[in-house]
Amino acid sequence: MSARESIIPVFVPHLGCPNDCVFCNQRRISGHQAPATVETVENAIETAAALPSNGAKRQMAFYGGSFTAIPVAEQEALLRAAKRYIDSGFLSSIRLSTRPDAIDEAVLERLSRYGVETVEIGAQSLDDEVLLRANRGHTAADVENAARLIKAAGFRLILQMMTGLPGDSGRQSIETAKKIIALKPDGVRIYPTVIVRDTALYDMWQMNEYPEHTVEKAVEVCAEIVPLFEEAGIPIIRLGLNPTDDLSGGDAAGGAYHPALGELVKSRIMLKKAEKLLEGVEARSVVLGVHPSLVSQLVGQHRGNIAVLMAKFALEDVKVRPADIEKGEVVLIDVAK
Repeated sequence: MSARESIIPVFVPHLGCPNDCVFCNQRRISGHQAPATVETVENAIETAAALPSNGAKRQMAFYGGSFTAIPVAEQEALLRAAKRYIDSGFLSSIRLSTRPDAIDEAVLERLSRYGVETVEIGAQSLDDEVLLRANRGHTAADVENAARLIKAAGFRLILQMMTGLPGDSGRQSIETAKKIIALKPDGVRIYPTVIVRDTALYDMWQMNEYPEHTVEKAVEVCAEIVPLFEEAGIPIIRLGLNPTDDLSGGDAAGGAYHPALGELVKSRIMLKKAEKLLEGVEARSVVLGVHPSLVSQLVGQHRGNIAVLMAKFALEDVKVRPADIEKGEVVLIDVAK
């Protein structure tokens, strides 16, 4: 989503989902209990109409369920309600999320008629064993086929992936990222696994059948994945679940739930760059330079990165200074031996 686009979200929790994935309780994750109706759509749009737009294009977004798997009549009722506002010029387009096995040419033709521009697919993994253990009900081949159909039909494609699912040691997530890149989506969302109450995964965790994908594990894996997408020029729209009162209030019982997960990952990436830079450098203290906007990222939360560098390289002091360099670069400004 660009700075000149404004999303009007309507949540359709669990609508259309043919089975329960082990990690999923959409009502707890989204914070929305009731299914969407035509009135829901109209109220969301009318509420947005009362707010200043600042010239941004408005896009209706159906989030939460598998939109194209719900009965066609219900799909069309919701789409028709939004399409009226496209015809009036108030909305620019519609976006929605769905399952890969709920996409075919007939589905895409229907979405096109109603002004849908962007289709998000919950891939979650492109490893068949991980998909099976997560009870996704589809294969990696289904994801690849859906992605190709969506791109060929002229829609913008967003793919969602998860790290830390049952059977995923981290290697599978990295391979999934590489396979997603090969599909050339217009954007990606990365959701490290959170253990949500009232899910099969929560029960597995309670019975010690699932090793928790902690924040630390998620940060380490995502620090490997994020640069792959950046190098490929694929925007990361979201990293980590959007914090809600319910999740923060206890519905997130474990796993990789953190309100600033994206910042932790960026900080870890900067740490890895600094570590690589200091390999083989003999020094008592060093001064590192980064773009002025990234000083805090390299320093790390509670100066954590500084502590790691001092311990790993037996340094007495590490300072970080703003430098006139490209964002993402780390340079060695000074060395004291």
